[in-house]
Amino acid sequence: MNEELKKIQKNVEKFHQEVSQTLIPLYSGIELCYLTFSTDSFSVRHKAISHIIQINYCKSGQLMWEMKNGNRIYLNPGDFSLHTMKACTDSVLTFPNNRYQGLSIYIDLPKASGNPPDLLENSTIFETVLPKKFCQNDSPVFLAGNEQTESIFSAFYDQPEKLTLPYQKIKVLELLLYLTKMEFTPQSKLVEYQFELTETIRKIHDQLLQHMEQRITIEELSKQYLINQTTLKNVFKSVYGTSIAAHIKEHRMRQAAYMLIESNMNIAEIAQAVGYDSQSKFTTAFKAYFKVLPREYRKNKTKQNI
Repeated sequence: MNEELKKIQKNVEKFHQEVSQTLIPLYSGIELCYLTFSTDSFSVRHKAISHIIQINYCKSGQLMWEMKNGNRIYLNPGDFSLHTMKACTDSVLTFPNNRYQGLSIYIDLPKASGNPPDLLENSTIFETVLPKKFCQNDSPVFLAGNEQTESIFSAFYDQPEKLTLPYQKIKVLELLLYLTKMEFTPQSKLVEYQFELTETIRKIHDQLLQHMEQRITIEELSKQYLINQTTLKNVFKSVYGTSIAAHIKEHRMRQAAYMLIESNMNIAEIAQAVGYDSQSKFTTAFKAYFKVLPREYRKNKTKQNI
């Protein structure tokens, strides 16, 4: 294992929860690492390593990577990125939801090229495709996931123990073959957002959560923060992984559930506190989310605490 990878691994270990952070050797120069974080952010500092390429896949949660130029990229579930380990020198990773699960694949280009997997022996993927197609000038590439990439990455998980390593070895080859044939399109690349724009979205997010009793429209937010409505919706989804309506509804339901257990407020009062002027609409929304009526939810949770 490269000495710099060992240092990075030790740094990462401090933040790991539940899942082993051991680097798994698959082929000469190709290693796999599963990642699970329960933290808000951490910094990684290492030497610039142009000959090692890192592929990152987001399985759940969300990852925000702040690049040297000040721009930010968000990986949501299914998205993935490629970059040399020169691009991520002295980088800051932030997890907006305080949790993240994914994997990283490290490819040492000279080692992999010198002793490639048998099926890739006559390809130029390590000499040309990866370094020139994806990591030209050490620039990172962030890509939106699709059905084909999801079928590849998802197979790294939940396999029978005896079949885990064979699946890992097969799927990393399938991923490399997919990268060889894929073509870049505007739709496949994720958008970089300037720091100021993402900070505005965070302010909007905080305002919505602090005033859940209010029904603030996108048009009103657009005028208040001087931001185009389409831009507002698109950037919000990139930052938080879902639409404004779906995101706020989830928070409303979770806050209502908390109030049902921890307060003596009646259901009508709770409905109003989380932005529903109609108790019946609140009850319908709550049941759709939790599969149980608010009154039953309170009753069941009260029994569990006795």
